[in-house]
Amino acid sequence: MEKREKMGESSWKELFQAWPAEMPRRGVVITSWSEQIPFDGFLVNPAFLLISRQTPDSLGARFVIVPFENLTALKLTDVVKARLLQAFRFEGSLGQG
Repeated sequence: MEKREKMGESSWKELFQAWPAEMPRRGVVITSWSEQIPFDGFLVNPAFLLISRQTPDSLGARFVIVPFENLTALKLTDVVKARLLQAFRFEGSLGQG
């Protein structure tokens, strides 16, 4: 059985730093706290991802700062051309069209 390596904080940081300019900065991040946080913008620093929300959460917060080590997944909510995903080092074909 193949052992799966956990994606580290440096990988998440690299992914967000490589975000293509032509791709909307929107999506949903999932944290190790089992939270799904929708975002419409973000900033990156050496240790954290600052997420901007279009609408506040139930406590009124519009920004969330998450350590990269606590990110577990990213959902893309916009239709994205496969060529843009190459910026994230994905290879191959999605088999569309």
